[in-house]
Amino acid sequence: MSLKSDDFFFFVDKCSNLEIAPNSVEHAYLAIVSGDLDSAYKIFKSVDSPRAHWGEILVGIIKNKCITTFPTYFQIRNFFEIDTDFLIKNKKIDYVENLLGALEVFSNINQEVYKFAGRVMFENKLYAAALKYLEESKKVFYNDPELHFMLSKYYIKFKKYNEAYFYVNECLKYLPSYYPALLLKQQIEENGF
Repeated sequence: MSLKSDDFFFFVDKCSNLEIAPNSVEHAYLAIVSGDLDSAYKIFKSVDSPRAHWGEILVGIIKNKCITTFPTYFQIRNFFEIDTDFLIKNKKIDYVENLLGALEVFSNINQEVYKFAGRVMFENKLYAAALKYLEESKKVFYNDPELHFMLSKYYIKFKKYNEAYFYVNECLKYLPSYYPALLLKQQIEENGF
């Protein structure tokens, strides 16, 4: 199957020369983008791979708004953020909403999931949603240095340097040698904090 359209995002910037084998994981993701969730599920079910097993769970959530099989810690860590980004970029907002509706359950399996959601929202310039999920992440796993680093970057984006400085220091409290945070702290200090 050759893709002739640039109207969608498929993990690469330009899809026109991308070749997708029938009944592959990629074919299942193409079915998701096309709105054919039944075919996507059947394809994922026929493939034995960690990504395909996650794909079955993903389709169940976006189609039925429920979890029938619980994902593993590593499935959430490896695929949640990538697939949320994929769905946002393909304007599958109802699918994204259904996936985000599973965050509370996911957080019982992987307590970093709210942070993952916050990061993907931030990278897609959905800043209000990013802050919402980063704040939720603080309730679940406050001692996560990366979370505080991300909050600092968020507040720098909006020129709220007091908040940015607070969170970069929180990050360094938990991971004093985290080089990106040390650089960020220096940047904040040099910009007149």
